[in-house]
Amino acid sequence: MTILKLKPACKDYIWGGNRLKDEFGFQYDGEVLAEAWMLSAHPDGPSTIINGPYAGKTLIEYLNEEGMEVLGTNCRRFREFPILTKFIDARNNLSIQVHPDNAYALHHEGQYGKTEMWYVLDAEPGAFLYYGFKKKISKEEFEERIRNNTLLDVLYALPVHKGDVVFIPSGTLHAIGKGILIAEIQQNSNVTYRIYDYGRIGRDGKPRQLHISQAVAVTKLEPAEKPVNQYPHLGDCDYFTVDKLDLDGVLTRRMQGTVGKESFLSILILDGEGTISCRGEKVSYHKGDSIFLPADSGNWEIEGSCDALLTTIREKANPIRVGINIGSKLVQIGIVNDHNEIIGSRSYNTEAETRTAEEIIDTAANETLKLLQEKEIPLDECIGVGVGVPGTIDRRNGRVVYSNNIGWHNVALSERLGRVIPCPVRIANDADCAALGEKVSGTGRDYSDVAMFTFGNGVGGGIIINGEVFEGGMMGGAEIGHTVIKANGRPCTCGRRGCLEAYASVPALLQSAREAAHHDVALEEIFASAEKGDPLMSAVVDEYIEMVGTGMVNIVNLFRPQLIIIGGQISAYAGFMIPELKKMLAKEVFGRENSGIPEIGVAKLGNEAGMIGAANL
Repeated sequence: MTILKLKPACKDYIWGGNRLKDEFGFQYDGEVLAEAWMLSAHPDGPSTIINGPYAGKTLIEYLNEEGMEVLGTNCRRFREFPILTKFIDARNNLSIQVHPDNAYALHHEGQYGKTEMWYVLDAEPGAFLYYGFKKKISKEEFEERIRNNTLLDVLYALPVHKGDVVFIPSGTLHAIGKGILIAEIQQNSNVTYRIYDYGRIGRDGKPRQLHISQAVAVTKLEPAEKPVNQYPHLGDCDYFTVDKLDLDGVLTRRMQGTVGKESFLSILILDGEGTISCRGEKVSYHKGDSIFLPADSGNWEIEGSCDALLTTIREKANPIRVGINIGSKLVQIGIVNDHNEIIGSRSYNTEAETRTAEEIIDTAANETLKLLQEKEIPLDECIGVGVGVPGTIDRRNGRVVYSNNIGWHNVALSERLGRVIPCPVRIANDADCAALGEKVSGTGRDYSDVAMFTFGNGVGGGIIINGEVFEGGMMGGAEIGHTVIKANGRPCTCGRRGCLEAYASVPALLQSAREAAHHDVALEEIFASAEKGDPLMSAVVDEYIEMVGTGMVNIVNLFRPQLIIIGGQISAYAGFMIPELKKMLAKEVFGRENSGIPEIGVAKLGNEAGMIGAANL
């Protein structure tokens, strides 16, 4: 089912009237109907699907079954459904109120803040909205006017008429005046701080609750920007883009469009009737209907006579991402821009031996927030956080299953970090992150399929296929270092024998040199001596290259990468090794030149690779 029609969740706030029942035909038994939540996946009032196989289920249930992919790629930066659309009937004045931004709301309320847009459907003569202040005032004056009930004296009363559009960023003091009928598009939030309520008594016989301290903390104490034309859109921001559709039924009776993979399409019918078609389906619409088309629905067509608001989610302007690399010794945090450049970073000791996983995660979250503040980057600019961690990773559920390096077992990393940072959090193995970093911004940026080998205390790496980290059907991804290159060979730390790591890690190379020379030989001395023709070290390096090459041939035969990247401590000596490795690949890769021989390159991002890769998860 592609075209979903939705039944609203109804709200009977005391200031509401009955126009939504009388003029839009919404069925509701309450005395008043103040708001109809038309497209809502908010737990305080989800809308309900009324057609097709999902009829009777809420929008939340639909999303749980179909997955967040139906929202589109532009919505990956949101942790939940991004918007909420409403009809609002203000028979009486609404309270003077303000909505917090994302950072404040998520920290204090556990949900997003609210930026919203109003489209005035109707307004009585002389109707107005309160919209910010007449002039800039101090925090002290704001608090004093709240206490002595003179706040209305400094608020700006904006006259409104049918067809007006008002955009209300978070932190803007506002209130809908009586006699106004509104269509609202907003962030998916129900956080409102009430400042002044005309002394009204609630249904419980008590004055309605005010939220003075919260309002003082989040309100912008200057005049709001006057409504401006956002041509070609009715409204446009990082949270939603709204367009107006007018079909007069005579000269313009039909419109066609395409719903791509980037965003879903919400159609809110303000007036009129007709049909909507998509993928061979056709449904009728009438005044007050809410229609949802999932992302990638393809071509659609609307016919008839109507006024409607079309809402989509565009790509975020100037996004930044955060990449975190949690290692056994250091935690590295980097702010990455849309050119994959690190524009701010910090690192500090992990202290994994003395600190719990929860303490390490909480510190990483708070250090990330501090870094954003230091760089004067609003939290709203961050579209996601990626974390690289050594060990076996359950990426789908955001868990570290097991990490011997830092002593973690079954740690819900994404959930814990997301409590502090209001962005989607994705995690992966640290070696996979380093490989992805080199793919998007380093040696592999011109290739779609890359295999990276990291030679250090162990042998790690990652496989990138079609630009994505290869994971396979199970957790853990590719363990390059634990492919066997010599049956019944040296014991490996994993418990097997003959693994690549047992021969190609730095400790393994140092062991081979010590056995040959009968004393310890430094890493740089091994390669320097081999380059000078020393027979002992030449033999050690030749055997090392053979083992490394055998591991590379295995990976090439399995995954057919276009490029192999050498990273880690050994990369400093790759120039000495690459000519022989190329000869070995040309000789031993299945199909040889007939199937193609990958290039070999050296990692160039160093310690930045893991942060950049994590930020690209």
